[in-house]
Amino acid sequence: MAGMRAALLAFCLTFAAPALAGPDAETRAWLSLARTLSDDSMEGRDSGSPGHARASALVAQRLEKAGLKPAGDNGSFLQAVPMHDVTVTAAEFEVREPDGSAVPLRFLHDISVRAASGLPAALDLPMRFAGYCSAAELGVAMAGKAAICFGTRRAGLPGAAARLAAVTASGAAAMITVDDPGFNLEPPTWPLAYARTVTLAGSPHPSGLPQFRLNPASLASLIAGSGRLAAAILTDGGLKRPLDNFDVPARFSARLSISSRDFASEQVLALLPGTNPALKDQMVVISAHIDGFGRGEAVAGDAIYNGMFDDAAYVALIVRIAEQRRGKGFARPLLVAAFTGEEKGLLGARWFLEHPNVPRASIAAVLNLDQLRPLFPLKALTMHGLSNTSLGAIAAAVTKPMKIALRPDKEPERALNTRADHWPFLSTGIPASNFLFAYDSGSLEEKLARDWAVRRYHRPQDGPDQPFDMDGARDFNRFFTAYVAAVANAPERPKMLK
Repeated sequence: MAGMRAALLAFCLTFAAPALAGPDAETRAWLSLARTLSDDSMEGRDSGSPGHARASALVAQRLEKAGLKPAGDNGSFLQAVPMHDVTVTAAEFEVREPDGSAVPLRFLHDISVRAASGLPAALDLPMRFAGYCSAAELGVAMAGKAAICFGTRRAGLPGAAARLAAVTASGAAAMITVDDPGFNLEPPTWPLAYARTVTLAGSPHPSGLPQFRLNPASLASLIAGSGRLAAAILTDGGLKRPLDNFDVPARFSARLSISSRDFASEQVLALLPGTNPALKDQMVVISAHIDGFGRGEAVAGDAIYNGMFDDAAYVALIVRIAEQRRGKGFARPLLVAAFTGEEKGLLGARWFLEHPNVPRASIAAVLNLDQLRPLFPLKALTMHGLSNTSLGAIAAAVTKPMKIALRPDKEPERALNTRADHWPFLSTGIPASNFLFAYDSGSLEEKLARDWAVRRYHRPQDGPDQPFDMDGARDFNRFFTAYVAAVANAPERPKMLK
């Protein structure tokens, strides 16, 4: 383990070195804006927060100065997205043993709860471990019990929706899902920032069965006295082996305080008109999400979740693409969109799709930027939607002379294709794309990507001064800039293939 950490440290230092030699002027301009947007002064850009408003105003000012036209509400560059928030403001959890003793579980560190309207202020329940929580495993009467479920993300076993449906149908009073520590494609990380559920205003408020999420390190405390080894359960579950079902002698106790509010969060929309009148109804959208996690539970003394590469750096890139045009359009019109609410469920993109400030039929393509981590030289890109639309052929034509391999998603169990702002468009038949830095299985690049996911993803450590590969970032920015031009100037409108 020490050897691997040393290798990763050396790798990080190697990739940080190009910054000392000095990046080119365009990369410096991009990096400066990315660092400004992810600075502590922006407070992590949580949807609807003052920091988010400052970041949005800065982006709007830059786009206006670049000569783009307002495409937001009432002749402005901003579109208001109405939202409803339910937050667990305080929580106490205990595992109560038959002898009367109690073991506390720390909120956001050992356990969390899905914020929902109608959550009971207090719970005191017996528990039963129900394996993967398939319908077959829940055959024993569960009425009045908390079902403990192994939260697998492996193909061929019940996913989150199937687990919830089965537990609800069983008559259980609550569900406790244990993270799978063996899912190394995207390991679970704790503590969590907070327990909040944000929906679009007017959408059904979250309600239903109380749902809890457990840090696997706390499983032993939850099932103490059952005679079962937590380590064995976690290992077997990670390997998709059959899991025993058993009652737990302890009881699960929770006390919750809930608040809710309605608010609006603004996203930035700016139009660069096209030069070909015949293509005026074929708009190309380039997008990234301007929101982040904001302030949350402190990690290593830092409570601001800056979101440098999730997604400030790529809001900066779409701004820089607009600024480089100096008011000169492509053949097709270009809509620059800095969506809000992505971290809360792709809310801004969904709202725009339902309430577009341009005719929906005129949206020819959405070229989204998210999930990009320039941690190593750019040799290959994963493209979501690669085979679904004609955008794949355009991307391939751009990457080929750059000697960048273009690949389909090789990790479908992560469901990344459905977790970024291109998805609402692609899923409704609008050609859309999203990219990731790709790596080979077992490579040092993969180790570095996994390490970033554990130490920085959705954590305060995704900050403006973290090490990254400057050349890799530069090369991706050059690729995407050329890709935007190729799509916006293509002789034929992008189309769905399947």
